[in-house]
Amino acid sequence: MFAGEFPSAEISNGLITAKLYLPDPEKGYYRGTRFDWSGNMYSLKTKNHEYFGQWFEKYDPKLHDAIMGPVEEFKTNNAGLGYDEAKAGGTFIRIGVGVVRKPDEPAYQNFKTYEILDPGQWDVKVEKSRIRFTHVLKGPDGYAYRYTKWIALEKGKSRMRIEHTLENIGRKQIQTQQYNHNFFVMDGQPTGPESVVQFPFELRQTRAFPNGLAEARGKEIRYTAELEKGQSTYGEFAGAAPYDIRMENRKAKAGVHITGDVPIAKLVYWSIRTTFCPEPYIDLTVDPGKKTRWTYVYEFYDLP
Repeated sequence: MFAGEFPSAEISNGLITAKLYLPDPEKGYYRGTRFDWSGNMYSLKTKNHEYFGQWFEKYDPKLHDAIMGPVEEFKTNNAGLGYDEAKAGGTFIRIGVGVVRKPDEPAYQNFKTYEILDPGQWDVKVEKSRIRFTHVLKGPDGYAYRYTKWIALEKGKSRMRIEHTLENIGRKQIQTQQYNHNFFVMDGQPTGPESVVQFPFELRQTRAFPNGLAEARGKEIRYTAELEKGQSTYGEFAGAAPYDIRMENRKAKAGVHITGDVPIAKLVYWSIRTTFCPEPYIDLTVDPGKKTRWTYVYEFYDLP
């Protein structure tokens, strides 16, 4: 790892130790425009297991997915906030990133790194068992917000909370979806039949897994074979369901139960050999002068 080369922090409650790279527009580990810069967690260890780590081969600070852990992205109409309104050469917002320039292009490119014109103002407060990120951004076209994220390790429990507040301090309504990509790397084990993802509801698949390597079975996602290097799986599912996901790697004997206080609007699922990732989307609308809050809870456990 590169912990000594980039701004970083460590938090612990005695049962969990989490290590994070911190947002920095000049020296940060991640300076892409896809993901929110807060919460880049390159390690989370319990007594017996490691849950995150580097899952990608190529590193570049501006590469769209050179990031680790329970990282999040905001999308409006599958693009950035204000993208559809902006003309070529104008600007739009990537929440948790900054004001970026809109080039002359036919459509938004999810995996492109856009030119950042204003990274906003970041403030980070590190305590023993929790860390707070605050990002304030005032765009030139009426969008502005104060975004706060607490990552807290609960006292006496193998449990992590991610608490969000998005406050609209501009003059335009903010409508967006947010999802957590959940780049799990459980003890470095490969993705395959030992990797199981469970839900308390029947899965309604809207885009089937294309290659037979994985399949939805009732309330579970299962693998039919161990993924090899270069192989991937991708599927989509209808939402309107409780935010409740259980992930296990039965060879590693590690599991995590993820819950949230906002319903899943839709679910995307993606994996390669080195990581498996449920991506639950939620809908957020914040009027000028208002704020909204939401929380995700991660409970880590050992399998017998």
